[in-house]
Amino acid sequence: MSKVEQQLEDLKATITSELPSDISVSDVKYEGPELVVYTRDPKKFARNGDLIRKLASQLRKRITVRPDPDVLSRPKSAREDILEVIPDEAGVTDLDFHVDTGEVVIEAEKPGMVIGKHGSTLRQITQEVGWTPEVVRTPPIESSTVSNVRNFLKQEREDRRNVLEKVGRQIHREEMSNEEWVRITTLGCCREVGRASFILSTPETRILIDCGDKPGSDDVPYLQVEEALGAGASTIDAVVLTHAHLDHSALIPLLFKYGYDGPIYTTEPTRDLMGLLQLDYLDVAAKEGRVPPYESEMVREAIKHTIPLEYGDVTDVAPDVKLTFHNAGHILGSAVTHFHIGDGLYNVAFSGDIHYTDTRLFNGAVNDFPRVETLVLESTYGGRNDYQTDQADSERNLKRIINETHEKGGKVVIPAFAVGRSQEMMLVIEEAMRKSDIPTMPVHLDGMIWEATAIHTTYPEYLRDDLRDRIFHEDENPFLAPQFNHIDGGEDERRDVADGDPAIILSTSGMVTGGPIMSWLEHLGGDERNTMVFVGYQAQGTLGRRIQSGWDEIPLNGRGNRSKTLSLKMDVKTVDGFSGHADRQGLMDFVKTMNPRPEKVLCVHGDESSTQDLSSSLYHEYNIRTFAPKNLETFRFK
Repeated sequence: MSKVEQQLEDLKATITSELPSDISVSDVKYEGPELVVYTRDPKKFARNGDLIRKLASQLRKRITVRPDPDVLSRPKSAREDILEVIPDEAGVTDLDFHVDTGEVVIEAEKPGMVIGKHGSTLRQITQEVGWTPEVVRTPPIESSTVSNVRNFLKQEREDRRNVLEKVGRQIHREEMSNEEWVRITTLGCCREVGRASFILSTPETRILIDCGDKPGSDDVPYLQVEEALGAGASTIDAVVLTHAHLDHSALIPLLFKYGYDGPIYTTEPTRDLMGLLQLDYLDVAAKEGRVPPYESEMVREAIKHTIPLEYGDVTDVAPDVKLTFHNAGHILGSAVTHFHIGDGLYNVAFSGDIHYTDTRLFNGAVNDFPRVETLVLESTYGGRNDYQTDQADSERNLKRIINETHEKGGKVVIPAFAVGRSQEMMLVIEEAMRKSDIPTMPVHLDGMIWEATAIHTTYPEYLRDDLRDRIFHEDENPFLAPQFNHIDGGEDERRDVADGDPAIILSTSGMVTGGPIMSWLEHLGGDERNTMVFVGYQAQGTLGRRIQSGWDEIPLNGRGNRSKTLSLKMDVKTVDGFSGHADRQGLMDFVKTMNPRPEKVLCVHGDESSTQDLSSSLYHEYNIRTFAPKNLETFRFK
């Protein structure tokens, strides 16, 4: 008998001994980081609300209780009983029964009403029908991504259970080494922005944190990952994704091409956004005549292997590693990832991309950890002069530009990332129009912005407290304002908008590296009445950075005639303060307010001067040992 099987036998015996004599345990399994307990008495389990909590606390494991399939009531009668229990105001839109696991997935407009106070309604459902309820939100804006992901996972339930059982056995396997050390290897995003990727290693475990590409690079963006991983992809135990932006997530499906078959840990909204952005990444590559690094099937494989975690949940991801996600304040579902290694041996936190203070969309990044010996910190705006404008001033500047452009009869074009900055702009513009600070006019959303916004409305619990409350309790979803128009008519609709009355256009790509923004440049760039406003980071080498720096002869590559250029006459403005990244002061404050502060900081994800400036300042201000590593360096701790 293997160690894992012996563990499960011992756990079954322990659980049985702790339960009342009239509650049976028929099987105990690992599924990913969770311990799943099967019983023929699910209703009795549900009647004792504290039973699972006490077992989880005693065993120090996340526990899910499921009924044996042969004790389940029929789905038809269970459906009627469940709908009797759930208040009509919850807006149940679907019930999906899975006999193999005894779970019923309840989709509702107001999931909180299905859950009930402290889970009381869920327990009542199980008491009535024996089925284990799982609740998901009905998107207020229809999202093809959310629908496709849910349907795909439904179709792949059996394969996914096999994946989870395999992962569970891997997590709880016997430790093979008596050595104790921790290493971090930098695969990318060191002294550069983009290509984020690190390996966290112990004698037992190799964990890959992020695996992205580099925007605007003429190099084949994934060669470094190929060289660093290659056939070694199969030796990785887990992948952890901090957030969905392509400079962090684009190349995760490539791992499956190289033999990886393990879990991807991230938040639920990041999983959905990851799929959306990766599929678009392949689509853009095909349109530009480039050979994509992987096929769409690999994107689906990545989704199938994703294990979503919530902020604050401490989760075993390896025999010697526990992982906890914390809000990073950057984009929807973004996470600061905290690793607790060994039995108190060492703690490492990777910031991913962070915004330290609150924005209109998100609460500020969390930096409250029991221990962190080493912090890997982004440095995008880490340069000594990288201080962003106060957000209130930024909003005033943006409103002034919109008003001036409107008075000239022009249109405002804002290149924006589909995820994060676009929704921030939508909130600013919606409020400005509601308060009559700017004229009410159409706001056209082009590219993936509408779909990304739909995903935001699916997960309001990840948004800033007051915004979440508006969506939850006041039924005033600002993303549903009537002035927002989804451009879905392609080039004809763009031409009509360009020929029409004053308007605001939010369009991908945010760094003007392709996509619909190129069409808007062609339609509107030659008219001096119009204005382009940059509100996000423009990486070196991108067309956005060049336009921002004064270029006025713009190549329209990828639009059928590679030699065509545009004489740019529209006004070009930059409004700082809307970035999803902390500025220099925010990064310094993030470290300053950590208690205790880390012993070491690796400054990454910034150009050479930014990483070195931040590294030097943290050392001199706080007497912390700091580094500005290069790619493919390895640091050993302990």
